[in-house]
Amino acid sequence: MAKTLEKVDVVTVGVGWSGGIIGAECAKAGMKVLGLERGNERSTEDFLMVHDEFRYAIRYDLMQDLSKETITFRNTRKMRALPMRHMGSFLLGEGLGGAGTHWNGMTYRFLPYDFQIKSMTEKKYGKDKLSKDYLLKDWGITYDELEPYFDKFEKTAGISGEDTNPFWGKRSSDYPNPPMKKTPLLKKFEKASNSLGYDPFMVPSANLSQSYENPDGETIAACQYCGFCERFGCEYGAKTSPEITVVPTARKTGNYDVRFHANVIEVLKQGNKVTGVKYIDRQTGEEFIQPADVVVLTSYMMNNAKLLMVSNIGEQYNPETGKGTLGKNYCYQIEPGTTGFFDEQMNTFMGAGSLGMTIDNFNGDNFDHSNLDFIHGASISLTQTGNRPILTNPVPPDVPVWGAEFKKSSIENFTRTLSVFGQGASMPHKENFMSLDPKYKDVYGVPLLQLTYNFTEQDRNLHKFITDKTAEVMKEMGAKTVMAGNPITDYDIVPYQSTHNTGGTIMGANPEDSVVNNYLQHWDAENLFVVGAGNFNHNSGYNPTGTVGALAYRAAEGIIKYSKAGGSLV
Repeated sequence: MAKTLEKVDVVTVGVGWSGGIIGAECAKAGMKVLGLERGNERSTEDFLMVHDEFRYAIRYDLMQDLSKETITFRNTRKMRALPMRHMGSFLLGEGLGGAGTHWNGMTYRFLPYDFQIKSMTEKKYGKDKLSKDYLLKDWGITYDELEPYFDKFEKTAGISGEDTNPFWGKRSSDYPNPPMKKTPLLKKFEKASNSLGYDPFMVPSANLSQSYENPDGETIAACQYCGFCERFGCEYGAKTSPEITVVPTARKTGNYDVRFHANVIEVLKQGNKVTGVKYIDRQTGEEFIQPADVVVLTSYMMNNAKLLMVSNIGEQYNPETGKGTLGKNYCYQIEPGTTGFFDEQMNTFMGAGSLGMTIDNFNGDNFDHSNLDFIHGASISLTQTGNRPILTNPVPPDVPVWGAEFKKSSIENFTRTLSVFGQGASMPHKENFMSLDPKYKDVYGVPLLQLTYNFTEQDRNLHKFITDKTAEVMKEMGAKTVMAGNPITDYDIVPYQSTHNTGGTIMGANPEDSVVNNYLQHWDAENLFVVGAGNFNHNSGYNPTGTVGALAYRAAEGIIKYSKAGGSLV
């Protein structure tokens, strides 16, 4: 029998960026907040060791244990869904900081077009630009309304950047830190982009260009350009993450605590309110009920959706009828790109997770789509994240992928290869969704989340267009061999592509077509908030974290307002 614990004002399920922001803001407002984290506690000191590519980048030491919980996957409803037994297409974080510990640090704001994509697309191109199978939807909030929260997140994280992109939304203030170093590799991309008439700018980075103290008094160190960011924690405290910013801020108030090894299995609901959550202690196997005045789901977007499904909160999306919103509008991204092989040797082994340059000339609706068979676009970048020897073995297309010739070419090209890639937007389709698997369960007997997803014609057409643009830039950069990526066919859950999953708990202006309102307050339970990339109605041509951070700050504001007045916030 589950033991009932002492009630708190706010409980968050997961302590990554979203949970840390909610915890810090609510604790500063005087509320008693408890964060439930199913993983371990960790800090900068845990990474004071030799950089171990095998442990972190190959064996995924910071990631979710798939022997305990995973997802099942299929391309279509006619296929049998099978469990993902090894990390592949995306990497699910676990432990204090969540994916915010092992991320690269690229911190963009979604474009104004993203938040009003349906109305803006229809106004410019008509209602038939995409077929009705695509579930385009405005977000119920505009860029201008969200801008103050973007600004707050960037100041908390100390983002290093430059306001030189002519295409993005207006800013209320400049980045808190100057951009990172413009290396010779980035200058090569900049020169080529400029010569083609494009507008390159430095990637907004949570790898800091200088030491910085944020508004909460937390200090973030300057990046050392060691090249071990993605899949790694930063031993310098120079890659902004929740455990060196918002979590310490929350703890300093005396109103915040984190309970580790706490795996939440259900949100408890009575009437139009939730009363708390039930969780299992992963070390002892004991069950507990944690009562709370406000429950906030701040775990990875897939787990947020799963918890609502197993708790029977909201109506599951049905692709046959189109009814229901929970699990709807799942989106991923496409990653078109081109590899170039050069004669000269370059310091490709050095870098940082978000050291790079980007162009937005083919992102959003920054170019005319009238005669194109897709909407939106992609950011196109060259990044210097630090090539590592186990995962990086580039060879030209005429070289065998094994044997002595492969070894020789791999060593030769390790420091002579660059890639220009796009992060392509993903539009929601009626056949791409999340649900509960009817057969497979996790180690606690809870059904696994089932993902039904495949690339669409929109994806394939955009992928081809952006691939051609990346090849154009690479040729201008002077590569002796230019190897453009292959066209995409069906989505496969291997190999790694990106961890940029979105949708399933989408936001909006009314309960008929969304799960939460624009404060991320659940339509069916006024004291339940759901925060993360699951709130996105589609995926953009950027990394999602900056927009997640902004939404988390808005949700925190909503939670504080609700705690004082109650009721719906819209």
